[in-house]
Amino acid sequence: MRRRSLLLAAVPAGLVTLAGCGDGSSESSKASASPSASPSSVPPPKIVDGPLPAITAGTKFGEKPTVAKGTGEPSKNLAVRTAIAGSGRAIAENDFIVANYLGQIWATAKVFDNSYDRKAPLVMQLAQGSLIDGWRYALAGKKAGSRIEMAVPPTWGYGKAGNPDAGIKGTDTLVFVVDLVDSFNSKSSSKGKPVAQNDASLPKIGTETDGSAPSVDIQQPDPPKKLVSNYVLEGDGPEVKASQTILCQFQGLVWKKGNKGKPFVATYGTGRLSQLSLEQMQQVVKGLTDGVTGKKVGSRVLIVVPPDQGYGDNPPSGSPIKKDSTLVFTVDILAAM
Repeated sequence: MRRRSLLLAAVPAGLVTLAGCGDGSSESSKASASPSASPSSVPPPKIVDGPLPAITAGTKFGEKPTVAKGTGEPSKNLAVRTAIAGSGRAIAENDFIVANYLGQIWATAKVFDNSYDRKAPLVMQLAQGSLIDGWRYALAGKKAGSRIEMAVPPTWGYGKAGNPDAGIKGTDTLVFVVDLVDSFNSKSSSKGKPVAQNDASLPKIGTETDGSAPSVDIQQPDPPKKLVSNYVLEGDGPEVKASQTILCQFQGLVWKKGNKGKPFVATYGTGRLSQLSLEQMQQVVKGLTDGVTGKKVGSRVLIVVPPDQGYGDNPPSGSPIKKDSTLVFTVDILAAM
């Protein structure tokens, strides 16, 4: 079971899931507690330039940094410095970020957490209640591709309670170095290369990448009997594993000739993204998990799910899905965690 980040405060907001699949929050941990967010009554911090300890090694973007011990008293305000300026999209509140980071205690330089050793960036939402407020305020407005160093006082970190599991006291100021790999919002789409759709027996899927729902054109009356999982846009990221949770845009439709886009569930245009736990989805719509597994991050995938790998004879109550329906999904795989 993967180690949950110490930064996460709660289940991220803005989740959209299929009926019965859960909320995507299954990422638990025996190694660390899930800290509470800073109280909402705490006013925004004043952001200052320092003091901040020097980054003494691993100074390039993406390299694991080594950070000196803090000297003297840290600021009571939130200290933030852009060590490397990126040129990507500016990050706003409620965006999801993909980031590598290292965190240590100011007074001792003890590293309490880092993602570099795990060789997997963390995906999280920059939202109140999702992660410590120091990150929210320090990273808002920063651009993807940037390296940010910050010193977070307890008020905007773990508060007076600290985080005993991580060895963090309620009086500790924390130093973070954060590499902002990428960011996504509700208007994000996959940006992979279009793949030819030559099979006339399958739905034709749109390749628009403006965050709107891709068009779906079902012209055949009879669906395939076996699971179909085809690239519409092929990305160049790592292949998704069945144990992961994906950050995505998706829509689901019932196979019916002439259906050109009447989904029973969708994220496109809703102002939200979805975090789908593939392990949980395996228990609900097995074909969706199987269809995503092995596909590359950054892709749009057409998945056709036959009844025996979908809802079969037990569709969700009150939904337009009938017994023994074949389902059609388009999934934009933005990130995997």
